[in-house]
Amino acid sequence: MDEAKAHTPTSEDGWRERLSRQEYAVLRQGATERPWSGEYVATTTVGVYRCRACGAELFRSAEKFESHCGWPSFYDPADTDAVTLIEDRSLGMVRTEVRCARCDSHLGHVFRGEGYDTPTDDRYCINSVALTLEATDQVE
Repeated sequence: MDEAKAHTPTSEDGWRERLSRQEYAVLRQGATERPWSGEYVATTTVGVYRCRACGAELFRSAEKFESHCGWPSFYDPADTDAVTLIEDRSLGMVRTEVRCARCDSHLGHVFRGEGYDTPTDDRYCINSVALTLEATDQVE
């Protein structure tokens, strides 16, 4: 078992102790931060975006793009196994929720086939509070 997974809480009380109130609301309860309020909306720092809850690698800056939606947007995860996609029928609409595959934390939603000028035509709209950016000199 890797070190990050070994330190991942297994109870909601453990998550509450580890995460701030806002992090817990988004990551564990599926809330959404206000648009344009997140620290990574406009950043252009080169690096790897990790799950704030467990540290799993989720996205890379090379796949980040400006979609003008108010949240950091990526056109592809770092690895297809990094995230889990779940149908979300809340709020009277059908969307696709994005969760961390390692710890099952809510990250945001993916919107597909809406004419984005990206290699995948996908927009992974992710809450900044769900991410930690690890700056690097170069991303593979």
